[in-house]
Amino acid sequence: QADVRPARCLHERFRPRLCAMGKLNIETLRKGITEILNASKEKPRNFLEAVELQIGLKDYDPRKDKRFSGTIRLPHVARPTLKVCILGDAVHCEQAQRAGLPFRSVEDLKQLNKDKKLVQKFARSFDAFLASQALIAKIPRLLGAGPRLKPGKFPTLVQHSDDLERKVLETRSLVKFQLKKVLCMSVVVGHVNMAPGELRQNCLMSINFLVSLLKNNWNNVNRLHLKSTMGTPFTIYG
Repeated sequence: QADVRPARCLHERFRPRLCAMGKLNIETLRKGITEILNASKEKPRNFLEAVELQIGLKDYDPRKDKRFSGTIRLPHVARPTLKVCILGDAVHCEQAQRAGLPFRSVEDLKQLNKDKKLVQKFARSFDAFLASQALIAKIPRLLGAGPRLKPGKFPTLVQHSDDLERKVLETRSLVKFQLKKVLCMSVVVGHVNMAPGELRQNCLMSINFLVSLLKNNWNNVNRLHLKSTMGTPFTIYG
């Protein structure tokens, strides 16, 4: 299970390591963000461009070294267009309806009739799911045996005491770092409609968290780039 840490707790826990950010030239980061945002304004698209942090690692052997995985909630919403569906009981379905959020009830899930194609089509329709406590244990039985929802899409628990709209915003602010079989990865840290200062804060927190996951911290970082969806990469480190 991925380790999810609120931004405030992360900041306090890794305070001694914040000095490692000296490895990153803040002015270079500012310049990169400015260029990316200006380029998106000069050539606007008919969709919201994401801003990705592209990472190249070194001195890491995915076959031998422990593969890391960690999730952090950023201070500013990174993916406002992320499609989140509520798998809710009566209370959460009513709240979702009032808030204009997509939702499915137990009866809606039963109508899929455990059909593999229908379940997969439903799963592909959304980027993330939140589920009521009463439903989350029933999901394998409702959707059928086997991995119908990928691990990255398995629902996050939501309680009646939670603010549903806030929970959705938190989901859109999450960034997950996971080492797989290759030494490169990319994560969405923002979008081109963000203020430069907000994007910079998201970038710094993401980078600092990534470094804390690496066995040799900055010594395992080869290159860092920032890139909008349709833009060109800007090297901020390496």
